[in-house]
Amino acid sequence: MSSFLQSFIDPKKNWLAAQHMKTLSKRLRKYGLRYDDLYDHHYDMDIKEALNRLPKEIVDARHQRLKRAMDLSMKHEYLPEDLQAMQTPFRSYLQEMLALVKKEKAEREALGALPIYQRTIP
Repeated sequence: MSSFLQSFIDPKKNWLAAQHMKTLSKRLRKYGLRYDDLYDHHYDMDIKEALNRLPKEIVDARHQRLKRAMDLSMKHEYLPEDLQAMQTPFRSYLQEMLALVKKEKAEREALGALPIYQRTIP
């Protein structure tokens, strides 16, 4: 990625990117979600594979956060203020495993091996 583009999306260098990150953080805190919870495992098979490789406790916590967010959304409510303050929306749990899965996939493609999983349209 070019240095101009990196500086454009970096919240430390661009005021608009910082404002976007602040707004996104505020909205995720209202429902008790993390940014990695927004990735859809039905859309990208790499994410599904990364979730399969994570420990069960982490995946269960993700499902609980998603269920809580759906419940709050259906009730048109938000988390209480004291719980919102405890949330960590940008603490990543999926990025490292996702990078590893993508690296392995690229390596398999470079070697001409069959994919770990077959991509199908549901």
